[in-house]
Amino acid sequence: MGLVLQGLTKRYGATLALDGVDLTIPSGSVHGLLGHNGAGKSTLIKCLGGATSPTAGTMELDGQPLVDLTPRRAIASGVAVIYQHLSLVGNLSVADNLFLGQEVRSGGVLVHARHQREAAAATLAELGSSISPRTLVRDLPIGQRQLVEVAKALQRNARLLVLDEPTASLAGDEAARLVELVERLRERGLAILYVTHLLAEVTRLADRVSTLRDGKQVFESDMAGLTTADLAASVSGRSAGRPPAPPAPPADPPVVLRTRRLQGRGMGPVDLDLRAGEVVALFGLVGSGRTRILETLYRGGTQETEVDGTPVAVGSPAKSLRAGICLVPGDRRTQGLFGRLSALDNSVFGVLASLGRGPVRSRAAERRAFTDVARHVALRPLVPELPAENFSGGNQQKVLISRSLQQGDRLRVLLLDEPTQGVDVGARAEIYDVVHRLAARGAAVLFATNEADEVLALAHRCLVVRDGRIVEELDVADLQPRDLVVRLHDAPAHQERNSA
Repeated sequence: MGLVLQGLTKRYGATLALDGVDLTIPSGSVHGLLGHNGAGKSTLIKCLGGATSPTAGTMELDGQPLVDLTPRRAIASGVAVIYQHLSLVGNLSVADNLFLGQEVRSGGVLVHARHQREAAAATLAELGSSISPRTLVRDLPIGQRQLVEVAKALQRNARLLVLDEPTASLAGDEAARLVELVERLRERGLAILYVTHLLAEVTRLADRVSTLRDGKQVFESDMAGLTTADLAASVSGRSAGRPPAPPAPPADPPVVLRTRRLQGRGMGPVDLDLRAGEVVALFGLVGSGRTRILETLYRGGTQETEVDGTPVAVGSPAKSLRAGICLVPGDRRTQGLFGRLSALDNSVFGVLASLGRGPVRSRAAERRAFTDVARHVALRPLVPELPAENFSGGNQQKVLISRSLQQGDRLRVLLLDEPTQGVDVGARAEIYDVVHRLAARGAAVLFATNEADEVLALAHRCLVVRDGRIVEELDVADLQPRDLVVRLHDAPAHQERNSA
């Protein structure tokens, strides 16, 4: 038996997040699921886990329909989803976490703690673990916490295990142990959906693989005979060729940003030079440290920084802004936008003082500033009063980028984290155009991504990031999509470069 999805479809308004996905995972097998951010992987996971309901299509597990799911009903139906951000309670013991919400009680009132500890110990032993059921989860390293999540799934008699980027935050030895654990779970007869960006793990673990792109299932195959290059081609959408190259930067451009010994929590030290008119990619997997490099550069770490040859004091967002450095964060909804405020208020938020007269705001000046920049980024609809949360994902991103563009000529360095995550194809091309026009004005752009096509379409240089450091520098001009994807997974750690 196992999992069978037929025609699974999910709409969010006009956005088609899943478009008729068919998927079969027999019991006792591992199915790899690949795709860029925004491809539909997370939506599929949410449908299985009961976090959202499909618009159309059917889901069955061992012949039983999965309908009207909630997270609790999904668990009761035998579905266990282990997300990147674990759902354990740190202040509770391992045993208490395994039985959370399903406690064994004496007389229907008191929790039978000894019985829970004994059952937890037996489940952990089945997984080859000697973790004490009495240990508080907060005292465990991340790799053992993930094992506890798997043990919780088994304790609840899971028949389908969904693993969402399971090794993204694990060290090398912990990741190897998790891979061994997945192999053991397959032998126990579980159907396993393994969602990852790591092609090498798919080639080692998966019996079959599917790739999503823009909500559609564009590739499915048995793993026999497939290589990482084949998988890379399925993700990038090309077996050969590349997207159009970005406009060339000016010849012998001056250095706009120079930073030395950039170091912060979980990253560095890194030396970095960015030149006028240049767009540079920080290319790395989730958890590689690419985001931390951007955030440390913007929010302050141990560093010496010059902008246009002048030493500047960075160390906080306010100081970075005064130096001409702006950051567009990756999580626009929680870190960037004020969802209930208008597009106008979100756009001009950082320049209110320069647009007003003393303490008094000038609504007319704000509207003019907003309209000029909104047209520049092709915002749709161009309605200043519309709350930011009511725009599509791509246009929300444009509103956020417009806030940086309000800095005008003061903007010298734009930092972009996952600039087109969750953005449709049309808006993506418009955002690329905005970035290229900004670079043409003499600014420098540094962006973080794990998408090969995005690197090829935007960047002049590519800096491969692993473990918070730059391990390799690539000239983008001669690369193909599969070259980048394979290089990302296969780049040797000893090729470390701290200067770029």
